[in-house]
Amino acid sequence: MIYDIRHVTSYSYGSQVSFARCSLRLKPLSDASQKLISHSIEIKPRPATRATRVDFFGIPTESIVIETPHKVLRIDSRSRVEVNRIPPARDSGSTAWERVGEAALDCASLGADAPVGYVFPSSLAPVQRAVTRYAAESFPPARGVLAGAADLMRRIRREFKYDPKATVISTPLAEVFEKRHGVCQDFAHVMIAGLRGLGLPAAYVSGYLRTYPPAGQPRLQGADATHAWVSVWCGNETGWVGFDPTNDLLIGNDHIVLAVGRDFSDVSPVDGVIVGSRRQKLSVAVDVIPVE
Repeated sequence: MIYDIRHVTSYSYGSQVSFARCSLRLKPLSDASQKLISHSIEIKPRPATRATRVDFFGIPTESIVIETPHKVLRIDSRSRVEVNRIPPARDSGSTAWERVGEAALDCASLGADAPVGYVFPSSLAPVQRAVTRYAAESFPPARGVLAGAADLMRRIRREFKYDPKATVISTPLAEVFEKRHGVCQDFAHVMIAGLRGLGLPAAYVSGYLRTYPPAGQPRLQGADATHAWVSVWCGNETGWVGFDPTNDLLIGNDHIVLAVGRDFSDVSPVDGVIVGSRRQKLSVAVDVIPVE
């Protein structure tokens, strides 16, 4: 599949902002299953400086500084991406989960894909006893790690309710787990925390999901959204496999990877600081359009 993706982020401020410094993680990744064909970002007002680097997790990150006073900041990212990803079957054979945890700690690499970087707790996905016990129900002794992760994903989809009004990104994991309400970021954090509590490497993935309009109705412009899911290291033979607990899906050609990290704090599409006062309003519009 080839997709044209447009991701427009707009900040409206209650008073004039005199200075802004932002980090942008809006360039989709390129790897064996996903190829970035083209990418551009238009920013208004125009930044005084722009600099690009690759962070520890392999994420292309652009740093911008805006010195022009402004009340609206608009970041318009456009990408064309080719995706060729075949997910494994849920019942595919895989290494016993206990051995996967041991293998991750034996890994000698500290590169972006190294599993050891995703075994330990992080700020938004802390290891908590209740969440670990919940995940352990999917991992009886010697069960294949892929089958166990698929079962955990299925249970989260069945037992947690999607509710955009229930949480914000700063809602603690314990509260999300207790209420069983939230959005894709929350469900990804719950799954990651449960897996790490069992010693299994799990990464947070941000990106886009192709959506389908209701039968007979046109696709609404800007109606798509950013999405989040989980990547689980399933041993040296299988490698990393994507799981979408919001939709109970193994990741295939309908998912486009933007960035990978330990949790949302590593991969926020836009963050930074401003010099200004009063409130701000954020709006995000995303289009994921298949190219014929």
